Amino acid sequence: MQNKLLGRGVNIGNALEAPNEGEWGVTIQPDYFEKIASAGFTSVRIPVRWSAHCSPNFPYKIETSFLERIREVIDQALMNRLAVIINMHHFDELYSSPEEERVKFLNLWQQIAEYFSAYDNRLFFEILNEPNGNLTPVKWNTFLADAINTVRVTNPSRTILIGTPEWGGLSSIDELILPAGEKNIIVTVHYYQPFNFTHQGAEWINGSNNWLGIKWSSSAAELSVMEEHFRMASFWAKSQGVALNLGEFGSYRKADIQSRVNWTASVRSFAEKYGMSWHYWEFCAGFGIYDPVTGEYDERLLGALLPPA
Repeated sequence: MQNKLLGRGVNIGNALEAPNEGEWGVTIQPDYFEKIASAGFTSVRIPVRWSAHCSPNFPYKIETSFLERIREVIDQALMNRLAVIINMHHFDELYSSPEEERVKFLNLWQQIAEYFSAYDNRLFFEILNEPNGNLTPVKWNTFLADAINTVRVTNPSRTILIGTPEWGGLSSIDELILPAGEKNIIVTVHYYQPFNFTHQGAEWINGSNNWLGIKWSSSAAELSVMEEHFRMASFWAKSQGVALNLGEFGSYRKADIQSRVNWTASVRSFAEKYGMSWHYWEFCAGFGIYDPVTGEYDERLLGALLPPA
């Protein structure tokens, strides 16, 4: 039921997970949510960098103004009949020094959970984006259980999303250990394969200019490899009795548009074939489907995500 509520969604990226909103070129506007809902999406995922907006020492108090801003954004989405995921994004210190940052991690979730506890089931919490580095699979399984227990104190019936270790990909899903007895969870995974296609020309990836010109034609061989990834993830999820969400997938703007459309339609199709809710990465930046200057969608990419019935 909750996974169906998420349905088809989009990330509002490069906004609240920047060190400060607007620094990466995106400031969330109130009309974004009306445009997202009108296009046919049913939910939004809102990445948030909480660790940049709290006091440096225990108890790591989150800035009141930042909490109020997140509440404002959530309310705008809900008013447009969109379900909402808020996560913890770019907590880089936790990835590099998990034991030293564990108390901060849990205290942040204690505050987030308490502040938003009155919201109904249309608000979802995602514990951490793309665990990686020294936050190893073994450590992540412990940290996620502790975080869920922290959230459950004030949110006993909130649906919680859990990402996979080693950057959140499908390939590490079998390393995830779900807390015993916890039923109200959705496992979320990200998909950017083949990486040299989806990230060609990405300025933050060393050597990515060497990938420029790689295409995606939706050939039988390409589709076979892609479907196997989703089939394996679905098999694991069924064995665990848990629903799956595809929390991120997208291709960077420097790939040719027809390849981007082909790839996006293929990923979306397989996600839906295997019962996954999904959130495209992302709304209006380098992977985006919407141009905030013209106020128009790229109808080609939008059609790949939301094809006519």
